[in-house]
Amino acid sequence: MAVISMKQLLEAGVHFGHQTRRWNPKMAEYIFTERNGIYIIDLQKTVKKIDEAYYFLADIAKNGGEVLFVGTKKQAKDSIVEEAERANQYYVNNRWLGGMLTNFKTIEKRIEKLNKLNDMEEKGIFERLPKKEVIKLKAERDKLEKNLGGIKNMKKLPAALFVVDPRVERNAVQEAKKLGIPVVAIVDTNCDPDEIDYVIPGNDDAIRAVKLIAGKMVDAIIEGREGDAGAYEAAEDSDLIEEVTEDIAITEEV
Repeated sequence: MAVISMKQLLEAGVHFGHQTRRWNPKMAEYIFTERNGIYIIDLQKTVKKIDEAYYFLADIAKNGGEVLFVGTKKQAKDSIVEEAERANQYYVNNRWLGGMLTNFKTIEKRIEKLNKLNDMEEKGIFERLPKKEVIKLKAERDKLEKNLGGIKNMKKLPAALFVVDPRVERNAVQEAKKLGIPVVAIVDTNCDPDEIDYVIPGNDDAIRAVKLIAGKMVDAIIEGREGDAGAYEAAEDSDLIEEVTEDIAITEEV
């Protein structure tokens, strides 16, 4: 039994890779076939890799670790917030600030500033200040909230990262690697899998695909905390392998 079925992956479009001219040869082992100039990802391997990542994150959560979800591209922004918040995890969905991990002490000071400004507003201090000063402080607060709101409660470095598109989030991946923080990522056919500890081969440009996979990773965290990382869905795969090769209607959009 797997944590996800091929049917779910197919319906979310996880199998659609990039155009064949835009690929990384290191992803060859995860490619099933090519149709109409587009690579089709081997969903049997995706199911297996999701299982591996699921168990890993469940174990992280079981031992009290926290996960930082990173996805700043437009297809990932909303899903990253929705899913991370479901398990009270940290997230970055606007912009990765250099040093978020490797210079965390400095980032902590900015987080303290953000929390202080929020506290001032909650206590009604803004109401006692000159209007121009309030406008200035709110502008500063909003900017900090936009970039740091998802990690404002992060007191220490995360135990792992979950990343959508390691090419876009290269800085985050590099910082994590430098610090020895394991990275789980949705890796499309144009990415380098060697940089990722737990590769999930899949479409990182489809909103439904991103939400489905991110959601499963959050399920792992929740179940790991509850000590029930074993209640999985049956994978209905046997009749779908042929469907991938013969019956998939591939659109021109990737």
